[in-house]
Amino acid sequence: MTLSLDFTRPPSALLFEPVVRAALEEDLGRAGDITSQLTIPAGKQATAKFVARKPGRIAGLICAEAAFRLVDPSVKFEVSLPDGSDAAAGAVLATVSGSARSILTAERVALNFLGPLSGTATATAALVKAVEGTNARIVCTRKTLPGLRALQKYAVRCGGGFNHRFGLDDAAMVKDNHVQAAGGIGAAVARLREGLGHMVRIEVEVDRLEQLEEALSLGVDRILLDNMSPDDLRRAVALSKGKAVLEASGNVTLATVRAIAETGVDYISSGAITHSAPNLDIGLDFQD
Repeated sequence: MTLSLDFTRPPSALLFEPVVRAALEEDLGRAGDITSQLTIPAGKQATAKFVARKPGRIAGLICAEAAFRLVDPSVKFEVSLPDGSDAAAGAVLATVSGSARSILTAERVALNFLGPLSGTATATAALVKAVEGTNARIVCTRKTLPGLRALQKYAVRCGGGFNHRFGLDDAAMVKDNHVQAAGGIGAAVARLREGLGHMVRIEVEVDRLEQLEEALSLGVDRILLDNMSPDDLRRAVALSKGKAVLEASGNVTLATVRAIAETGVDYISSGAITHSAPNLDIGLDFQD
């Protein structure tokens, strides 16, 4: 029996619905959508379609649907291209039908989630495509917008990437400032091993090959190779001999990611896919 794993699984609604609700509260303020209330008859029905203006990988329809549902549970939301799909320019992603007032009230909040999250999925998919044929996986970082981490990491999965740790509590990661404050890599790792549970992995960040040798001697689980050149990354892979999982980070772009992947590292982490991905242009078009 072969298991089919869905890595684009959405986060629990318990995590993202409060964020969507807060966005609606921010937009509606104290008086609600005064324009729609005063210009559109109460019984007016409408149909509108979410359309991709540019090609890209889709993420965030779960938030768009939640926005309409929270405004008006009677609005119907029908998905044509689900999250994780590639959309051509002009493709219809979803159709909403129901009260015209309600559709217009939720429109901007729905698009404010759908555009940026699809942008992250699209940027991730581009990196994933660039490293095809290598063993490297693209992963995200904690460089996310406050309150939106679960959704941005979901968008990374929709783009074919993988998630790094979600927070400070699900893995121990010793960075340069930890090393400085703790008095060295060895001291930091020793203290972690005294206090951590047996299920928690330890990753150490290094930016020089000498530090790599020390980290390897300590038997840590993972090593982050920070801002190393491809030549040094290849040396790091040769030195490690599979003793630790290697993650490359720093200066990861579409122009550089293939060369990084070909060094033999296991993972390549990118902060840009969550903090700097361009918004994917998506519109909501009312039908005649």
